[in-house]
Amino acid sequence: MDDQQAIQRLKNGDISGLEFLVAHHQVKAVRTAYLITRDVGLAEDIVQDSFIRVFHAIRSFDSTRPFEPWFMRSVVNASVKMMQRSTRQVEIGEDADESLLAELAASVASVEELVESIEVQDQIWDAMQKLSPRQRAVIVQRYFLEMSEKEMAEEAGSAVGTVKWMLNAARERLRGLLDAAHRRSER
Repeated sequence: MDDQQAIQRLKNGDISGLEFLVAHHQVKAVRTAYLITRDVGLAEDIVQDSFIRVFHAIRSFDSTRPFEPWFMRSVVNASVKMMQRSTRQVEIGEDADESLLAELAASVASVEELVESIEVQDQIWDAMQKLSPRQRAVIVQRYFLEMSEKEMAEEAGSAVGTVKWMLNAARERLRGLLDAAHRRSER
């Protein structure tokens, strides 16, 4: 069975279609939600709710379109909304970028630096949590889900320029956060 067959089964009232979609997309969806929320339980709840919404909205789903981008957009949007409502969101005024992230990631190339990689991962996670939920979402979509800016724009129903601006703002803020963390660790 593939996604299209599962969707058709689900549209016909056969719950095995939903079972297939859950089995096929749940892990990636939970990882995506977790990268935005950084809470496994919350991520699992968001994905479960997203699958329930799929069950209720599947009749209006356009079967000519791929399921995964549509579903992942739902997961990303639900994760962002949840974090915007959450009091755990941290707001700070610093900025971010991709080059420092790449530089930090490249620093773990050798076996001797493996221990340091844990610190780098912690710095990245900490910096990601200081981004707004929407900024985390665009970083996750671009670098974890490997979506192009065009795909991100299509899924969000916005202009490519808007997505580029949001992604650039998120990278700028991330760069500043990682740079500050890097300076603190050198002390």
